[in-house]
Amino acid sequence: MTVASPATASAIAFLDRDHSILSFNERVLDWTHRDDVPLLERLRYLCIVSSNLDEFFEVRAAPHLTAAQGGTHNGVYTLESFEALAAAAHKLVERQYALYNDELMPAFARNGISIVSHGERNPAQRHWADEYFQRELRPLLIPVGLDPAHPFPQVANKSLNFIVRLGGKDAFGRENEIAIVKVPRVLPRLIRMPVKVSGKKALFVSLSSVIRAHLVALFPGREVGQFSQFRVTRHSDLAVDEDEVLNLRAALRLGLQQRHFGQAVRLEVSAGCSEYLSSFLRKQFNLPEPALYRVNGPVNLARLQQLIELVDASKLLFPPFKPTYPVQLTPGQSFFERLRQGDVLIHQPYESFDGVLAFLREAVNDPDVLAIKQTIYRTGTDPTLIDLLREAVRLGKEVTAVVELKARFDEEANINWAESLESIGAQVVYGVVGLKTHAKMLLVTRREGKVLARYAHLSTGNYNPTTARLYTDLSYLTADARLTADVETVFVHLASQSRLPKLNLMWLAPFHLQRKLIEKIDALGGAATGGQEARIVLKMNALTDEALMLALTRAARQGVKIDLIVRGACMLPARVPGVTDNIRVRSIIGRFLEHSRVFYFRQGQEEELYLSSADWMNRNMLRRIELAWPVTDAKLRQRIVDECLVACLHDERDAWDLMPDGHYRRVRGACDPTRHGAQAALMARYAARHSSGED
Repeated sequence: MTVASPATASAIAFLDRDHSILSFNERVLDWTHRDDVPLLERLRYLCIVSSNLDEFFEVRAAPHLTAAQGGTHNGVYTLESFEALAAAAHKLVERQYALYNDELMPAFARNGISIVSHGERNPAQRHWADEYFQRELRPLLIPVGLDPAHPFPQVANKSLNFIVRLGGKDAFGRENEIAIVKVPRVLPRLIRMPVKVSGKKALFVSLSSVIRAHLVALFPGREVGQFSQFRVTRHSDLAVDEDEVLNLRAALRLGLQQRHFGQAVRLEVSAGCSEYLSSFLRKQFNLPEPALYRVNGPVNLARLQQLIELVDASKLLFPPFKPTYPVQLTPGQSFFERLRQGDVLIHQPYESFDGVLAFLREAVNDPDVLAIKQTIYRTGTDPTLIDLLREAVRLGKEVTAVVELKARFDEEANINWAESLESIGAQVVYGVVGLKTHAKMLLVTRREGKVLARYAHLSTGNYNPTTARLYTDLSYLTADARLTADVETVFVHLASQSRLPKLNLMWLAPFHLQRKLIEKIDALGGAATGGQEARIVLKMNALTDEALMLALTRAARQGVKIDLIVRGACMLPARVPGVTDNIRVRSIIGRFLEHSRVFYFRQGQEEELYLSSADWMNRNMLRRIELAWPVTDAKLRQRIVDECLVACLHDERDAWDLMPDGHYRRVRGACDPTRHGAQAALMARYAARHSSGED
């Protein structure tokens, strides 16, 4: 599906963003049936897609649904857009469950691992399930019979529930026939059978199958007829009018309480759910037929992630990968001494995030360090980094934390971290009203003789020790006076919201990042028109900003050769005759989530390379605080080109190429472990560099 830009409809039709997001998940799902991927890892990719779809519906579906129900959304969303998107989502979900039932479960059974349904359990297993239900489940399940005094209960976002149609009469002689059973989130979705009933196999039962088999026990004296598990997904993007609230933190806390009960956007039921019950549920949640998803299996595939944790079978997992200590660093050497010699690059997860933590740890414990400033966007639940900042406060250092409270689905964690830091005297700043602070930066100010020296860490990723092992990102440590002065200026701007002075090297959104990028692209277009060789290679997670896409299209038509390495949504079609002939778009889906943002520009023999926190999306350019900074060290610049750009452009195993019609095609050699894969090559390279002691 394409969306024409009104001003340039005759020149180019952009691809639809939401369909592009679903297309990305199709590429992730492809890993589920790759023979070169271990079985438990294949299940992990299935769970990732399920989790991604949950977030997609929570964030992207509401405007389409509202338009379908007669509302308006500036003409962008329509009944037709809703139906087209629902059709694509249904197709993806059907493929998910086909892979689950036809490929994964039989493969697990061949390895002695099974999720045993009620009908497949032998008498001993059924007896064990009966005891488990009575002991662990029944005390926590309270069925609610619906009548005027007991209306349809509030059902939380993504929770597991059952709907039951009952025969006969209740204790008061009434024929109320519908009951709801809400399943507490604290209950495990998979339960492993003990050895006494499973033998030498790893046998499991699903929570839903145990409850389903014992519904009669929940309704004594009633006939249990039709029933189904169900799950509703709700719109969960917090909307807080920052201009109207006096305390953003308190407003977000209230919003978090209400998030679980927002507008319903999707209803999942069992494949065998009767039309009567599915219609009843759709009416309760005010959903049209296309928002109903009948699934042949558990309604929440994401919770099958638990199976990976319960099965002890290393042969069914990727071989363990241990990141090396950053090759440019020497354990025990002072970071301040090392950075005075030159900048340091850390390529995660091939190199360990421990290098970043070690930098902060040294700063915390160095008596000459006077101040530490840091942005916090997503730190996860690992307390290591926050504990270091708390220790810095305890040691008397001036600590400033710019905490982004509106980091989607991390709001509660960030509020808690902010309150934790504030309670001990750290200066906590919540950024700029109306803008998310997405920039990743850490600044250390140190007294060295009669001067104050600055040291900085900048990153394309988050300060999150967990995702640093799973995402490819670039960390950049520097003592460059121009760059560290820019970091200081940005921190002062965020805290004081004073007018932003001119920066030395950085480009900052929303002030001039988009403009600088367009100027750079247009300059290369002009050079190509004048006969010079011009080249652009960009790596990012998403490309949806119209102004930037138009600039790339202009440059391509002027002769600039452009390669775009875009992991996720990309609205710019590639190789459209007469329009984007010179643009190639590639997506890499690998063992690690490609997350680094790298922007490379070359005119003749002159090249520039920028790293950034920003994807090329309108929100990143105009509604967020984002950074892009140049890599001025030629050796480091070439290393980034080789590892992040060239490696991806020559990937023959995990790459997909975007076709002019908006579909992606796997590269030849995909799934062949003997072919070049960028991530596999980098894992091998770093292991070799570490063992040889190469710097």
